Amino acid sequence: MLKNEILTEVTQRIIERSKESRYIYLQRIEDAREMKPEREHLGCSNLAHAIAPCSAVDKENLAHKNRENIAIVSAYNDMLSAHQPFVNFPPLIKRTLSLAGATAQFAGGVAAMCDGVTQSQPGMELSLFSRDNIAQSTAIALSHNMFDGAIMLGVCDKIVPGMFIGALKFGHLPVIFAPAGPMPSGISNTEKAKIRQEYAMGKVGRDTLLEAESASYHSSGTCTFYGTANSNQMLMEIMGLHLAGASFVNANTPLRDALTEEASLKLLEFSALGESYMPMGKMIDEKSFVNAIVGLLATGGSSNHTLHLIAMASAAGITLTWDDFDELSLIIPLLCKMYPNGSADVNHFHSAGGMAVVIKELLQSGLLHEDVNTVMGYGLSKYLQEPFLEDGKLIYRDSLENSADTSVISSVLEPFSSQGGLRVLDGNIGRSVIKTSALKKDNQFIKAEARVFYSQDALKDAFSRNELNMDFIAVLPFQGPKSNGMPELHGLMPSMGALQDAGFNVAIITDGRMSGASGKVASAIHLCPEAKDGGIIGKIIDGDIITLDCENGVLQLDISEEELNVRKNAIPDLSANRLGVGRELFSLMRKLVNSAEEGATIFEAVGKESC
Repeated sequence: MLKNEILTEVTQRIIERSKESRYIYLQRIEDAREMKPEREHLGCSNLAHAIAPCSAVDKENLAHKNRENIAIVSAYNDMLSAHQPFVNFPPLIKRTLSLAGATAQFAGGVAAMCDGVTQSQPGMELSLFSRDNIAQSTAIALSHNMFDGAIMLGVCDKIVPGMFIGALKFGHLPVIFAPAGPMPSGISNTEKAKIRQEYAMGKVGRDTLLEAESASYHSSGTCTFYGTANSNQMLMEIMGLHLAGASFVNANTPLRDALTEEASLKLLEFSALGESYMPMGKMIDEKSFVNAIVGLLATGGSSNHTLHLIAMASAAGITLTWDDFDELSLIIPLLCKMYPNGSADVNHFHSAGGMAVVIKELLQSGLLHEDVNTVMGYGLSKYLQEPFLEDGKLIYRDSLENSADTSVISSVLEPFSSQGGLRVLDGNIGRSVIKTSALKKDNQFIKAEARVFYSQDALKDAFSRNELNMDFIAVLPFQGPKSNGMPELHGLMPSMGALQDAGFNVAIITDGRMSGASGKVASAIHLCPEAKDGGIIGKIIDGDIITLDCENGVLQLDISEEELNVRKNAIPDLSANRLGVGRELFSLMRKLVNSAEEGATIFEAVGKESC
């Protein structure tokens, strides 16, 4: 199948605009490449410190043998259900590699905060910045010159992107990501969302709400809705950094353990000591990132990745733009219906054929790059297979030819929508992104008056006082990265969803973010420039008429340019966002962070680093 012409054009533009920085990046990892164990750089005292706690056998291997030593970098903690299973991974990885004659060491742990716990809480203002902190922690873990490859144990929202960025700074090493897998399905996400709305309306009490939440989030493993965490897993598989079919195998199962063992052994194949050297920095290229965007659009994935993928690509010397997302969205069909885009969860998706069926549909239609390197070998078609256990051994079989449930995974010929799940909106207010995959057609255009709020609580209080029973667009400025760290504003959804269900035309505009689980209400997010940078969103007042038009990509404040020029930007008191729950430690990040359209990161692009 010939590649789609627009897919090819977008890819070529990315390659051209990234030529200089990508060259610098590849030269750096080539300079770092060594055809001998990394630890041979160390002096005897350095090495003695590194192997002091090891067993006698491992000490012998590390001191005298020409075999790989693999770094384990983990985001384990026992508060995140998605990361709790990682408690058992390091011993499993060490045993597997030991039997193969290699060694592994737990190189370091990284922070892993749960957006589910911090949603609508002050700690959410640290969430986005934790990604860059995780990248730095990953770099520290790998900085000891002890390792010939690395296995990354991470799942959730900022954790995988942060580990990815950090690992790319050691792009001369082979790297693989090993997920923990989703928890079994609980009550439906649709039922959970219904009870949340009823609680916001005062129809049910806290006990009923907690019972519903606990029936949804009920065991170890990843939450089952298709938010940012599960979008991460999709991305790692379609970019070739997971084993084929590994993303959505349930946690704490024999098959999950077998996949983790096999992931560990893959690193030996690709190390500089082997015959198939393939470092992460070379494996992941411009085509890998285009495949990532295509996967995000085709599955209706999280809008957070319009930030993360840009920051991740930049770490590899590759420049992505929102225009790349928008142009690809016009040709990529929406193939999946998972909550918040539908009622199914990731377990239903996996049972319907999962990633293999999605990749097959897109490859056969020329909508993915087949010619990429992956941990399965050369060619994305290596992912058209599924893992199974046979007599206790991991084997692969050909995937399903077609979806086993067309209500969850459709086809390119009969998609849920002819376009992907994201659009870029542009106008005199600025540029923003909007997740369209979960919006009904009637909710993709709204022209209404603005109501301005400077916090989620202010809107929820107005809702409780029955002041919002009308058509309106909620405007929440000063929620961008420089103002307060760009928190997710998912706490708006129960109130706004209830108003929409009551028949009102409502939408949201903000320079903040939404959860990967958000989607029911039209939300123009990540607005640039943000209010703290003098963006027009800071000039909007109650009663202004705003047009939000998804189909035509328009976000327009309907007042004259003359009036707009004379208006002053609001200057709210942001002092409450500066103190408490550790926010004092992140003041430098708020000063250094770039715009959402540049990835909302503190890191400078390759080749442009300051002295």
